[in-house]
Amino acid sequence: MTAPVTPATPPSQNPQTPKVSQNPDTAGSSPLLSALRSRFRPRLRVAAAAVVLGVLLLGAPSSLDDYGIGLLSKALALGVLAVSVSVLEGYAGLPSMGQAAPFLVGAYTAGIMGQHGHDLGVVQLLCGTATGAAFAAGTGLVAIRTRGVAFLMTTLAIGELTVTVAGQWHSLTGGTDGMYGIPPVRPLPGLIQLDSDGAVYWYVLAATVVAVGLTWRVLRSPVGKLLLAGRDHEGRMRSAGHRVAVHRWLAYTGAGGLAGFGGVLMCTVNAYVSPADGSFATSALVLLAVVLGGATSPLGAMFGAGLIVATRDWLSGPFPGHGPLLLGLMFIIAVYALPNGVAGLRIRLPRDLPRDLSWLRSRRRGGPA
Repeated sequence: MTAPVTPATPPSQNPQTPKVSQNPDTAGSSPLLSALRSRFRPRLRVAAAAVVLGVLLLGAPSSLDDYGIGLLSKALALGVLAVSVSVLEGYAGLPSMGQAAPFLVGAYTAGIMGQHGHDLGVVQLLCGTATGAAFAAGTGLVAIRTRGVAFLMTTLAIGELTVTVAGQWHSLTGGTDGMYGIPPVRPLPGLIQLDSDGAVYWYVLAATVVAVGLTWRVLRSPVGKLLLAGRDHEGRMRSAGHRVAVHRWLAYTGAGGLAGFGGVLMCTVNAYVSPADGSFATSALVLLAVVLGGATSPLGAMFGAGLIVATRDWLSGPFPGHGPLLLGLMFIIAVYALPNGVAGLRIRLPRDLPRDLSWLRSRRRGGPA
């Protein structure tokens, strides 16, 4: 006799067959393509944001008047200061309330050099960066010994002391009246002075691109990874032999040099420097710019600075006297709606978009809705 043969159960009807769920991001792609996508997608996002921002900055002068071009130049100078704050807060974990102090030092350096006949823009930028870095290196020996609220109060005290000294040193800074009569700069040897708002804008834009580009390159190097590791895992970094305090001091010094660079640009735009440029209000505004744009994104910090200048000096025009109210509302909305800033936004299109729009094509051909 022949034993009865049990019919085989199809794989689709076997209850013990596990169902493998596919990730829509990696479905239909090899591991190599997935690795390449995960590696180059952040760079593509940064490149796309840089291209969009560059197109806007290059096309803005053709559609703005002299006042708008001047505001845009101020936004770029303030954006460099915001980038220095993002380096401290986003990478070193040091939220500063006195970053306007090296900014003021760099601005006064450019003003003093201009009044003494040194109107070469490149030399002013280098000297302003050096003085801002030297100021930050000296004050950082005290500031980096603190953390959290103590660091905020220490940097705030440094900023207020700097403003007080600038307001009382009449022979050097002009006191509370400020330093005026600063001549226009010459970008490079052999060029003429920049005597128009458009020429100053292109000069400030070129200098800003160089400064932000170098900063981004440094942050993408192992230096940025060391700062992030010291921010998130300080104990492990110390146990591995890394000198976290030295890394933070170097980051504080470099951010001070970048702030001094921005101060030189602000002096070039305004042709005037006063102690109010380094006040607590300036430090608070750039900290708000970093919150709006994203703590770990230099481009986001630049965008936040531009948004603040536009709200304070342009949007408040139809609402006189309500500039601080508009900034406060913008800050509240950003905290609740954009916890990671504008740089944290992710716009994603579905992969099956053509299939989702098939009903639209059928309606155009007269098919069923």
